[in-house]
Amino acid sequence: MNLLLQDLHPYPFERLRQLLAGTQPNPALAPISLGIGEPKHATPAFILQAYAQALQDPATGLAAYPATAGTPALREAFARWLQQRYGVAVDALTQTLPVNGSREALFAFAQAVVDASAGDAVVVCPNPFYQIYEGAAILAGATPFYANSDPARNFAVDWDSVPESIWQRTRLLYVCSPGNPTGAVMPLEEWRKLFALSDAHGFVIASDECYSEIYFRYDAPLGGLQAAQQLGRTDFRNLVTFTSLSKRSNVPGMRSGFVAGDAAILQKFLLYRTYHGCAMAPPVQAASVAAWGDEAHVQHNRDLYRQKFAQVTPVLAEVMDVSLPDAGFYLWAGIPAHWGQDDTRFAQQLHAQYNVTVLPGSYLARQTPAGNPGAGRVRMALVASTEECLEAARRIARFIRQSA
Repeated sequence: MNLLLQDLHPYPFERLRQLLAGTQPNPALAPISLGIGEPKHATPAFILQAYAQALQDPATGLAAYPATAGTPALREAFARWLQQRYGVAVDALTQTLPVNGSREALFAFAQAVVDASAGDAVVVCPNPFYQIYEGAAILAGATPFYANSDPARNFAVDWDSVPESIWQRTRLLYVCSPGNPTGAVMPLEEWRKLFALSDAHGFVIASDECYSEIYFRYDAPLGGLQAAQQLGRTDFRNLVTFTSLSKRSNVPGMRSGFVAGDAAILQKFLLYRTYHGCAMAPPVQAASVAAWGDEAHVQHNRDLYRQKFAQVTPVLAEVMDVSLPDAGFYLWAGIPAHWGQDDTRFAQQLHAQYNVTVLPGSYLARQTPAGNPGAGRVRMALVASTEECLEAARRIARFIRQSA
């Protein structure tokens, strides 16, 4: 077996399962889970119809092997969406590739990009973070380095905390904007800083943007390709962005997304993916073309989240350190002072007494010399109906007031 597998950390949801395994939740209350970020809004009917029609068509059904690069129609749909959403022009056939959801691609990308032959490769990622970044780094033979987020700056990552000696060894940098779990969006000046570091040290930037279409202010979040274009980097050198239909279009089970950016890197990534066997099923490609071509359902989805967060956030803000994020569907909430930093005990007792599941923030971060930036916080995924989320918020408020 690959000995690097033993260096992987348990996944946050496995740790949560173990934490709650010994508790008996209050049977008088129906369970409500805010733990997993799995979209629950209805999948638009036109996407399901496109999938069903393609499944019945011999040309787009399951009777032939699909190309790893996807159909020209699919990649042209990616390019049209990037132009419409960000005002960014890309060559559909050299600067985009389909992927089976951003998670799969974020992991595979490190395996293709990181050269660990020298034995000192580093992958830098935010802290707290999406654990796929860490696992991808470890299995690529690199050492993860965790750059802590700063609560005083709306949880923006403190890239200045990364030593020069680390940047010199960095092969890959993961960024996530809007961030998971904090919802923070990277401004243009932050991109300028990272591009300068990439130019100085030659590392690749992987920009995870799967939450880009769920936002609460009227200015859509800045994207990595958009930032590069505004700064004159129209070749998108050393930059690849990752996006997905899962959150945007409520199709997490379809496993559909795409990557876009530096053509030279994507040429090599396509070679890797051809050997890896990562082709997207033809019916999924057809349904994806339909999804990327429609914005009405995206606006409706965004409105549902806006209404939900507008009702839930004030209830929780009365008892927790929490506010509306820039984007995404998570609330990143600080637990009350009388709980100290014990977010795991908070989550365990909330589950036992009120049958509400939240994810301890410390499970989403790693200990650093400056501490664990997730300690004392919990992540709440507001993916269920407004009624369920509001009921969960009221239970949490009662739990906190009774525990004071």
